[in-house]
Amino acid sequence: MAYETNQQIQQLDALFEKYSDQENTLRDHIVSSIYQSTQSITQHSIQRSNKKTTWLDENLDNILTSRIYGFPIMLMLLGVVIYLTIVGANYPGIVISQLFATVENWLASLFQWANSPDWLYGILVEGFYRGTSWVVSVMLPPMAIFFPMFALLENFGYLPRVAFNLDRVFKKSGAHGKQSLTMAMGFGCNAAAVMSSRIIESPRERMIAILTNNFVPCNGRWPVLILLAGLFMAAGFPGGMNTFVAASVVVGIVLFGIIMTIFVSWALSKTLLRGVPSHYTLELPPYRKPKIWNTIVRATLDKSWFVLKRAVIIAAPASVITWILANIFVGDQSVLEHFAGFLDPFAQAIGLDGFILTAFILGFPANEIVLPILLMGYLATGSMIEVDNLNDLKQIFLDHGWTWLTALNMMLFSLLHYPCGTTMFNIWKETKSVKWTSAAFILPTTIAIVVTFVIAQVVKGFGWV
Repeated sequence: MAYETNQQIQQLDALFEKYSDQENTLRDHIVSSIYQSTQSITQHSIQRSNKKTTWLDENLDNILTSRIYGFPIMLMLLGVVIYLTIVGANYPGIVISQLFATVENWLASLFQWANSPDWLYGILVEGFYRGTSWVVSVMLPPMAIFFPMFALLENFGYLPRVAFNLDRVFKKSGAHGKQSLTMAMGFGCNAAAVMSSRIIESPRERMIAILTNNFVPCNGRWPVLILLAGLFMAAGFPGGMNTFVAASVVVGIVLFGIIMTIFVSWALSKTLLRGVPSHYTLELPPYRKPKIWNTIVRATLDKSWFVLKRAVIIAAPASVITWILANIFVGDQSVLEHFAGFLDPFAQAIGLDGFILTAFILGFPANEIVLPILLMGYLATGSMIEVDNLNDLKQIFLDHGWTWLTALNMMLFSLLHYPCGTTMFNIWKETKSVKWTSAAFILPTTIAIVVTFVIAQVVKGFGWV
């Protein structure tokens, strides 16, 4: 054993001399040498039983972590999750919306019985209640499907394989392999993902993960992506094909966000956050039979309830503010309409309009409130509008000059723009820096403007709309 140890030391010395100017290669060889020594010691020290391992542990990793099949399987599973989320969320959303509408009728009767002033009814019911009910009816059904399915994949042991597959990509971009785990958590909530970046030991790589996590859509942005993909991108396709095309478009948008995450990580590692990526050693856990019922209940109650509660707490005040802006008139237009008119020239240049930008600005506290604010501005009714029929909703958009370009750029802007208020607050708590908190706002917003501007100008220049 002493002879083997001396031999390993000599090998390490030789490696230092050979690769002294190649830090990354040297580190890989050192780690490889350490593992070889560990394996040699293990073989001399441990007696193995004749217990057979399962087929899954022996063979499934050869498929799921394959350089050839690993990434296609990841995209396929993401597509299945999104497809099931779109299909399964439609009917519960309608039922919940109808339930809230029934309660609103009761509230209207109560306020009428009490002879309450119109402004009080408007703030509490048309603003606070309708905004909150929209958030719940839009968010709860997809969360109740999306989170449990991700939890089942995690419980089965697949998510660590995702991190393994993405480790090579993030390492080449100058980031850390664990960033793939924080990115996956961002699909549920970017605010929680920012907090989860603590698992990355390197401050530099942790900062990269924080600054780029916003490029994956959180649960508050899923409704915008799913709705617009179904109304515009999959329009004209019959029946189940419509859902398949819509899911494919959403997967494409998500894939673009992942590519943007990797690209921006690489750019930051070469500029503001220069450095050498630290080594990531991941022990893949064995596959486990998921505890389906416990996992579904835990994911639904814990994760879904946490995100929903946060959204309601933040979105409710935004609904009230929006109602007030829509009901204060200067001349023959409301303050909301004046503000949208001011933003319209810039918004048109990036393929949107003033009301869309207004909705994103007022929706800063929570992305879930963007659609209700947009409808309020379009219909100029001074109250949150519930539209149960998707054809009627599409007609509202078409009446205000929407095309497929408007839908595409709104999806991209929703994907890429600044984080919501809760995420920004968590970034401040994690970084304690005005500089990096500001960067987390400015960087994605700039990218969102540039991307939508280029697409809008190219499409309009070639006359495709």
